[in-house]
Amino acid sequence: MDRLERTFPGATTELVFRTPFELLVATILSAQSTDVRVNQVTPALFDRYPTPAALAAADVGGLEGLIRSTGFFRQKARAVIAAAARIADAHGGEVPASLEALVDLPGVGRKTANVVLGHALGVPGLPVDRHVLRVANRIGIARADTPEAVEQQLCAALPPERWTLASDCLILHGRRVCRPRPLCPRCVVADLCVFRRSGAGAAPPVSTRSGARRAPAPGRRRGPAIRAERPRRKR
Repeated sequence: MDRLERTFPGATTELVFRTPFELLVATILSAQSTDVRVNQVTPALFDRYPTPAALAAADVGGLEGLIRSTGFFRQKARAVIAAAARIADAHGGEVPASLEALVDLPGVGRKTANVVLGHALGVPGLPVDRHVLRVANRIGIARADTPEAVEQQLCAALPPERWTLASDCLILHGRRVCRPRPLCPRCVVADLCVFRRSGAGAAPPVSTRSGARRAPAPGRRRGPAIRAERPRRKR
């Protein structure tokens, strides 16, 4: 983690937000979407619905139109309206600052709750998305099939003040280097990596146009599958 923090100085969420409420909604919208896409949608969304009370009273059809490009827009529209209503009614319009209260909100799981805690509320949280799940298992700093188990293992291994930054670094490493098809020669922890030492990062020979066989650059073969690593998009 020391190496990854030096490689990604100042790592943080790539979602753009001004308040905990905005980050909560943006994180819900980011499920099976991209931060870039969500950041294109949220300015108009929060212009029209700047508070939990305003979003709770939103017309579902109008909201669906605003967030359509993020995918699963019908489910997401219902989730953010319900979460906003709960915040307005049960929490006085303020996003609660505890994991237990956050996961009690409609549409909010541990990952979303930890994102909001760590980035907007100053409370230690370690979000585990598909990148953290994949990278932590490959490197060997966690060994589990579920996000919650990986979260528990990483939190036990790191002091709370490092949790959020550790997640951000693992996410960036997973997006830029330790992809499903990893770029192992570019990895700053390759010498420590269980996946790399196992030989799983070495690809078999591939055919050339002339019919000869040659070995491609390392890191072209996908390693052992990690369950729930890449959620399917609805077509």
